[in-house]
Amino acid sequence: MHQIDLPAWAVERGRVLNAFERFEKGHTALINVDMQNIFVGEGQVYGNPHARDIIAAVNALSAAMREVGAPVIWTQQTHTFEGPWAPPLWQYDLTQPRVHSAVEALQRGAAGHEIYPAMDVAAGDIVIDKYRYGALSCPAGALARTLRSLETEMVVITGTLTNVCCETTAREAYMAGYKVVVVADATAALTDAEHNAALLNLRLNFADVRRASQVIWMARSTHQA
Repeated sequence: MHQIDLPAWAVERGRVLNAFERFEKGHTALINVDMQNIFVGEGQVYGNPHARDIIAAVNALSAAMREVGAPVIWTQQTHTFEGPWAPPLWQYDLTQPRVHSAVEALQRGAAGHEIYPAMDVAAGDIVIDKYRYGALSCPAGALARTLRSLETEMVVITGTLTNVCCETTAREAYMAGYKVVVVADATAALTDAEHNAALLNLRLNFADVRRASQVIWMARSTHQA
């Protein structure tokens, strides 16, 4: 489990831009980023024990959101060689064995691409492919369309990696005009240093950063109001 170190001065400074005590009732969505076999599973090319540590928190948040009628969205990092969704050729050197294995594992239909079995994905949840680290810059546009159709004003972000896909998606959401909450103990990076660096910058500039227990309380208290 990550040792979270978010300084009080950063929390206080960030409060000027992003301090959310309550959900936007009827307009808040949970985005669980890339909790896939490739990033979570033991023995997978990018399998990460910190990602396995957050499974219970992500599932608890998902259940709490469903209880109050808020949508739960799961993203899957996806690689393709087709059309406008393919990344630039220079970004991934397929002569590197580890990169080649990852690209293969992230193809639709590959075992690595699937959401990790321990994740509680309900029948009514929304699952989308994303083809870039940032879900809102994805050329397929699935998340952007989904959030618009749901009339979303606030997003709650969990998943992995904190400093890659979670941070990029949070920044994009902020710049697109959404209120953003990042869940410190329901996101995971490869190291504590990377995790805390991402949380620090997010809290200072782009998001409110809270614990899962606080976010669950926010969901339930907003629903009861």
